[in-house]
Amino acid sequence: MEDPEDWVRLVRAQDGLVTRRQAHEHGVTDHQIAAHIAGGRWNLRKPGVLATFTGPLTPAARRRAALLFVPGPAALSHASAAAVLGLRREDETGPVHVAVPYGSSARGCDGVVIHRSRAFGHIVVDDDPPLVSKAHTIVDLAVEASSARQAMRTFTALAAGHRVAAEDLEKAIELRRPRRYRRPLRDAVALLRDGVGSILETDWALDVERAHGLPAPTRQFPVIVEGRWRFEDLLYALPLGVLVVRLDGWRAHADSRTARIDRARDNAAELAHRARMVFGWEEVHHEPCTTTALVAVRMRELGWDGEVQRCTRCS
Repeated sequence: MEDPEDWVRLVRAQDGLVTRRQAHEHGVTDHQIAAHIAGGRWNLRKPGVLATFTGPLTPAARRRAALLFVPGPAALSHASAAAVLGLRREDETGPVHVAVPYGSSARGCDGVVIHRSRAFGHIVVDDDPPLVSKAHTIVDLAVEASSARQAMRTFTALAAGHRVAAEDLEKAIELRRPRRYRRPLRDAVALLRDGVGSILETDWALDVERAHGLPAPTRQFPVIVEGRWRFEDLLYALPLGVLVVRLDGWRAHADSRTARIDRARDNAAELAHRARMVFGWEEVHHEPCTTTALVAVRMRELGWDGEVQRCTRCS
């Protein structure tokens, strides 16, 4: 071996993996490679990709093996990029997703899915390992959804949960111009700009407000609670007063501190003469029509003279 220290640095940088060509460049012959494999010290993981250790690959090594297998420029994408970016957990039994330039001759293999992109040079983060940026990965995951509605929910949940700016997502959509769900994703950007910050808030906006013709609220409305600024999810300004609606996901009361803050918000609303209603996942996701009827009753008491529209789910 010409430079043992350089070889060690390469192996460490690539999660214990090398290509056959890299081995040759460092003076390792095919005979030596065969001897390492026969002796159980190395393993052939992909065509032309060698693991210089035994045992199963770590998630990082699985992704690295896919990148080394693909010739030319390549970057992790979709679920594989999402795992590195912390957007969601990767299914370790599923394939590794790799993006390549549109004209690339790369082909997938068992455990590797290739995605060609005309915008490759604009969407990849120059990192180690190289991967598609967070905003573009969110677009990719949303486009993979089974329906337009699910695409919007995936899009808004990931964007809000990981603090990705609506402007960055809008630029990603306009650059990529996805064939599927382009309009729903633009609608999702509008919801994010309007203050929607979770799947539950997305469901409320679509299934309660828009589907039934309720007036538009102010989202993430700031209020002073015990001398500190807090935010209410929704505030409806009506002729005879305001109605505050709070949306509590299943994690909302996971600790006593959060429950304490919510009680303080309730007390502050009472002292300020703000009507308030609270709904959770079951009411919003499973019973939006019944929930709308309840909200409409309170809104009419506060001077709203609109009519509730019937949606496709109303019985």
